[in-house]
Amino acid sequence: MAFSAFAQDCTLVVPPHPLTATGLATPYQLTATDPANPCHELDPTQSAFVQAAIFDPATGQVSLYTPLVIDAGTQPAVPPVMPVLPDHAIVAVWFGYNGLYLSLNRGAKRRIHLGGEREDFAEGRCVNGLGASDFGQFAYCNAPRFFEAANAAIRSGRLVVPPLGTGLDGQPCPTTRSFAEVDQDPSDNLPVSYLNINGLVAQYNTTNAAIHGAVKFGNPSDERLVPILLDPPLGCVPFTAPELSNGGIPAPALALNELHAAAHQAPPIALIPLEDEMVLVDNETSVVKMNLYRVGVDQPPSVDRDPVKYCSNFRSMHPQKLELDKAFFAVRPSPFPNMANSLFTFMAQRYVASYTLLKCDVLLNLPVNESLTTDANGVVIDAVYTP
Repeated sequence: MAFSAFAQDCTLVVPPHPLTATGLATPYQLTATDPANPCHELDPTQSAFVQAAIFDPATGQVSLYTPLVIDAGTQPAVPPVMPVLPDHAIVAVWFGYNGLYLSLNRGAKRRIHLGGEREDFAEGRCVNGLGASDFGQFAYCNAPRFFEAANAAIRSGRLVVPPLGTGLDGQPCPTTRSFAEVDQDPSDNLPVSYLNINGLVAQYNTTNAAIHGAVKFGNPSDERLVPILLDPPLGCVPFTAPELSNGGIPAPALALNELHAAAHQAPPIALIPLEDEMVLVDNETSVVKMNLYRVGVDQPPSVDRDPVKYCSNFRSMHPQKLELDKAFFAVRPSPFPNMANSLFTFMAQRYVASYTLLKCDVLLNLPVNESLTTDANGVVIDAVYTP
């Protein structure tokens, strides 16, 4: 199948009643924001992803579910699993995207595609930006209510957040709010995957993965980086919960990552920064938009918003921790071999790029303190900390 190399702005059709069992099991449909530029879920530059967290008020426990995304007008390769939700469940949904802008609601240059009546979208309490200014790769539905309930259960002792533990490097295990792990737009995207089965999309679970020709594809992200890429080589264990679309097998999640970080990340804590490109409005900083993003990932609004302080912590902590972990990461494969040849060099080039994107060189009046070595193809093959 030939895919467009240009359409990186797409729109999701939100199913009716998205916070119900039926809504979760109804595939979201990916469609073109601009009719002239088609969108396809199996195009790796356009793939969108959805993850739900489900809070049980009776027990205080959390479970997960991965709704499916398919091309508009198609059918899934395998019907999605119908979840059984607890009574009065509090469901929240988060979105990730491999392209530039994923639209859920009306924007100045985006069409509205809501899959049902307008009240279904409102019912989901969905947020994907400030007015016509979308976040980009991120959006959420009902997240503040979920976190309110989960945090109340944590305070009462009904929901227990496991300790971070200590890594093989002798340091606390990483979180999504550690300056040693974040980049220019932290707490985005999802640790989930789908399956391509002969040109159609299916949920990733053990049953579907056994189908002949099934190929897994996922959402590269900060929320995936910590539990799936960084934790294993450091001997760390992420916070997981039963995945209802995969037979209850424990899995990580954006919601769990953020609860884990909120409970245990020691200061300084990396919150969504004002210079994050996803919270800018017309390339200008916006406290209002930043706060909308933060409440969707359980972060306090309007605190620690000094970009100079953020850059200073980023510069002092990230490259030193990376140098400490070089032996653990250098032997692990890169998530993007076309950019870097190992997990170590990937993290190094990610830091260097983020330093520039956050304008840390200007804000601190200091050059980046990591030197990269590339091969003839521009792939990073080594990095050296330059204090």
